[in-house]
Amino acid sequence: MGILSGYRVLDCSIAMAGPFAAQRLGDLGADVVKVEPVTGEWQRDRAAGGATGKQINSSFLSLNRNKRSLAVDLKSDDGKAVLLELVKTADVFLQNYRPGVAKRLGVDYATLKTINPKLIYISMSGYGEDGPYARLPGQDLLLQAMSGAMLSTGRAGDPPQPAGQYLADAVTAYSAFEGALAALLHRERTGEGQLVEVNMLDAVITIQMQELSVFTQGLKPQTRSAEPHAHCYIRAPYGVFATKDGYLALAFANLATLGELIDEPAFAAMDDERDSWTHRDEIFARTRARLTDKTTGEWLELFRAHDIWAGPVYGYDDVVADPQVAHNGTFVEYDHPTEGRVKAPGFPIRFAATPSAVTRGAPLVGEHSREILVEAGFDEAAIARMIDGGAVRQH
Repeated sequence: MGILSGYRVLDCSIAMAGPFAAQRLGDLGADVVKVEPVTGEWQRDRAAGGATGKQINSSFLSLNRNKRSLAVDLKSDDGKAVLLELVKTADVFLQNYRPGVAKRLGVDYATLKTINPKLIYISMSGYGEDGPYARLPGQDLLLQAMSGAMLSTGRAGDPPQPAGQYLADAVTAYSAFEGALAALLHRERTGEGQLVEVNMLDAVITIQMQELSVFTQGLKPQTRSAEPHAHCYIRAPYGVFATKDGYLALAFANLATLGELIDEPAFAAMDDERDSWTHRDEIFARTRARLTDKTTGEWLELFRAHDIWAGPVYGYDDVVADPQVAHNGTFVEYDHPTEGRVKAPGFPIRFAATPSAVTRGAPLVGEHSREILVEAGFDEAAIARMIDGGAVRQH
């Protein structure tokens, strides 16, 4: 019984940002009904990273646990009637259709609030519901590029560097998750539902709160250095450096202490707050030249003993095997009826009284259609007619 037990979410989203937001609500105990076409959401058939799975690929599996699947044809009268019936008792409706699609389908906020005035309606988009870019494709890499973030790291003159994660999708998902929780809290206080709009462009820009404020308020230009500095607004040394046997990350160490430890006398006369900015490339290059003298483990032991901020550079095999990760219970494991034993990242928020749990894995297409329709009040004859007619799919 999670903290959101008793709330129902209608998840009409696709791809990553929407399903991830809905999954977070499901992880907290909400009854999330994934409303998908009778053919299944398109991402079921996309082999992300080449991982196809048995009946459910790894990408879909990772974004749709703790949900039930209702497979309906929203372009049919019966399919639309099913969804509108469910809206009557839903708490949250979440969609990330392109602007205008929800209205064409008759599931826009203006329509649904007449059916359920207390409904929290989460509308997610790439660039906003209107404006000059409203109809452009809201894809993660494109939004990262437009956000300015790619030019805050790496070498001057090198191509802009995107994140190694679906950063725009992930932060948009968490923004929608946060918006849904806040709107539910408002409704608990006032009884009032509302429309909540989240777009990827605003989400990925606003996580750069510090960097963009330094630019807009501090009037400091976004200037990349000649060396591969990890952040254009943080003093040297700050980045990833090769060692004798691998790599380590080093974050703005005291120059005098660092110079002594790595046998770099030039650092002794440097001022942390002045020279670490004006001699950024020199400091990076001198540090890089010295760190190949020892292994990563040797440097980490030495640096940690002298309060120098440094850490290992992990691959995913290291992450999964890390003792702190194991101690935290960062990954969860559960059995899936078609995919077998599943291991995946779990829950970043811990509630002492209402802990999150995996109560069901990602559903098969239409796996729960019949039980959801029964709960909504449809009789067996109507359900059989809709399944036979193709408006509803039951696995």
